[in-house]
Amino acid sequence: MKLTVWTYEGPPHVGAMRIATSMRGLHYVLHAPQGDTYADLLFTMIERRKSRPPVTYTTFQARDLGADTAEIFKRACAEAVERFDPQAIIVGASCTAELIQDDPGGLAKTLDLAVPVVPLELPSYSKKENWGAAETFYRLVRGFAGGRTAPERGGAGPKSCNILGPTSLGFHNRDDIVEVRKILDLLGVSVNVVAPLDATPADLSRIPDADFNVVLYPEIADTAARWLEKEFKQPAVRTVPIGVNATKDFIRAVADLAGVDPKPALAAGNERLSWYSISIDSNYLTGKRVFIFGDATHAVAAARVAETELGFKVCGLGTYSREFARDVRAAAKGYGVDALISDDHLEIEDAITAAQPELVLGTQMERHIAKRLRIPCAVISAPVHVQDFPARYAPQMGFEGANVLFDTWVHPLTMGLEEHLLGMFRDDFEFNDTVEASHLAAVHQTPSPEGSREAPEPQLDLPSWSLDAEDELKKIPFFVRGKARRNTEQFAAESGIDVITIETLYDAKAHFGR
Repeated sequence: MKLTVWTYEGPPHVGAMRIATSMRGLHYVLHAPQGDTYADLLFTMIERRKSRPPVTYTTFQARDLGADTAEIFKRACAEAVERFDPQAIIVGASCTAELIQDDPGGLAKTLDLAVPVVPLELPSYSKKENWGAAETFYRLVRGFAGGRTAPERGGAGPKSCNILGPTSLGFHNRDDIVEVRKILDLLGVSVNVVAPLDATPADLSRIPDADFNVVLYPEIADTAARWLEKEFKQPAVRTVPIGVNATKDFIRAVADLAGVDPKPALAAGNERLSWYSISIDSNYLTGKRVFIFGDATHAVAAARVAETELGFKVCGLGTYSREFARDVRAAAKGYGVDALISDDHLEIEDAITAAQPELVLGTQMERHIAKRLRIPCAVISAPVHVQDFPARYAPQMGFEGANVLFDTWVHPLTMGLEEHLLGMFRDDFEFNDTVEASHLAAVHQTPSPEGSREAPEPQLDLPSWSLDAEDELKKIPFFVRGKARRNTEQFAAESGIDVITIETLYDAKAHFGR
């Protein structure tokens, strides 16, 4: 572990909280000190939940460490079952409580509780949140569906499936489910169970009854789906329907497993992304450089949409999901870029700065980075903040999700007419690049008080620019023009050049592009 001001994932017990909060009839007893009790903030503020998450903390304090913390945990377990009357409980320890080695699973077993207990062993110092969520979901599925006899498959008649992976704090998961259900209805496939979101422990025991599984979010559901495939010979559709082409691939994959005709579902899509992306001035979209970072599922899907459906050029692709690094590396290779596998936001910021994209698609952190660099941006993946749980309907999946992607990604860009007007008024006395954002800014400036003791900032002895070089510099997009100017001036100063010419500008570009 390391101290940081930003993290893409919390410790694995936060992933377990997400599963518990997603489900109904499940309660999480977490052995944790007072400082680890922040679940309410995560779910009630960020996700705007109407109810508190189903988590009971032992909240032991420093003075309890010299006494019996195990007894505190057992008392919390018994009280949680009596108060909340859940169908089942899961028990585990936070990263801090893990150090005292009280064994919550073993302690809960000695209580002989009236409900099933699923113990969790989540190594806080080597694994992270998504892994913790996937492991918790797998343990629950195995605990409630395990031991059943695999039903016979392949018979005639309508097919059914499970939708696996959506959770609390997931990126637009609830709206995605609605879109996927529409597709399945058009194909005549019924939904047996959606899990973990809104499922109960009893629902998990019915998962083997379906003919196949739909894995919407592999970071959460892949481990459980692989166990189901092995244990019950239950196949899975792993195509994630984000974007027009991926949605069509998803429809064909489901139709193939269900033995139905995909044409009605393919024809029913009311998507506008395809026409909008080719009906706009080609300078508007084609060739725009885009940097993409997020969880593996959304990052890989976004890269496909950006390059093959919108005509963007992927200049960077990465993920913080190390468990799926191989998938991202394979995708990045197809776009001619090196995958960035990291959870260090400073490393991602350096990569974005070096790539000089015209659009950034990422998490809440990349939104902050892009704003600092004055680059258009859109959020495509968790972790997110409160504004990415919108009141409106905003799926990412299916044909309607493709429409949402178009609006979300394209609208931050400088539009064709806007770009034309910027060029037209580039040399206008009110609107050129050298003036403030508002021509009224000077009116509101407060003069510095007389006698101020603040020393003036030292002025650097920079090379001057020729008029031709200044004109050439203005052809560079405004959001990277400042960096180009600084690099050129640095190059000229180090090379002993007093006046920057067009040749100097391009020599500097070649120098820093090595």
